[in-house]
Amino acid sequence: MDFNSTVKGSLLENFFPKGWDMERIDRCCSPENKVEERQEFWNKDFTPVRCESLEAFDTYMGHEIAIEIKKAKDEGRKIAFILPVGPMGMYRWAVYFLKAWGVSCEHVYTFNMDEWSDAEGNTLPANDPAAFQNAMCQAFFDPLGELTIPATQRNFATKENLPTYPEKIAALKKEGVKLVLVYGIGRVCHIAFWEPHFAEEFESVEEWKQQCYRIGAKLHPLTIEQNAITSFKSRTTLVPCRANTIGPGLFLQADYAVGGCDGAFGRGMQWQGMSFWTTLRYGPTPWITSTFIPTLPGKLFYLKELEGPLVAECN
Repeated sequence: MDFNSTVKGSLLENFFPKGWDMERIDRCCSPENKVEERQEFWNKDFTPVRCESLEAFDTYMGHEIAIEIKKAKDEGRKIAFILPVGPMGMYRWAVYFLKAWGVSCEHVYTFNMDEWSDAEGNTLPANDPAAFQNAMCQAFFDPLGELTIPATQRNFATKENLPTYPEKIAALKKEGVKLVLVYGIGRVCHIAFWEPHFAEEFESVEEWKQQCYRIGAKLHPLTIEQNAITSFKSRTTLVPCRANTIGPGLFLQADYAVGGCDGAFGRGMQWQGMSFWTTLRYGPTPWITSTFIPTLPGKLFYLKELEGPLVAECN
């Protein structure tokens, strides 16, 4: 049964972003595809890395962050990170390695990529259990103890501070500071909360690429449901419908990118396989934000379950 024929006249007809070629997305997910088959649009230094378990995934990603911090420290240079709240297990291991090595993070600058907000960009209190600022402090900054990143070098996506990101990052890069993007990939293939439907607002790819941030961004329904499942124990009514977020004008400046796809639930269930394969195979388009990720140097860690085959199975 063809998807395009079944969707016509259904409630899904105007649900997916206008620029999505569903037949092309489906071809990206073909069981015949192999992750190791490099694509023409991939950066020569972009590499997907298979992880056999969630424990391995968390450890590898945490080590990748920690080793970048350590190398910068050993070489006497500053380093800057754009950081997500999710995947989260990596932060426990980054803390573990940095403490084991005794590496102080006084040379590190961080920019959290997004934060829940209302339509005006007002965010949750910093200590709210759902606030990304609170999550970062609990998972990363506080556990580092005396080795932690100075508070003055941490940046969070409030409506007051997010607009300062471009100038701050530009100043660091002018000094020659390496910018590392750490990211996850959303159900609708967003990076940060830069959603696919934003593409309709811009006349060209180049104009889209220049967008550095958005205050009170409207989130796609699939993004809201993804977070209801992964962060709010299925309670959709608790998930904000907007967020402050960085855009491609910032994350595409990354000198190196460390990504993670861990969206498998066990028992054969998952939510991220299509997003993973579309990222790897579709080719760069503003309608699918994560398709620009393979154009950057770096590693994309993923759970082996996401390879598929992505076929029907009752669980």
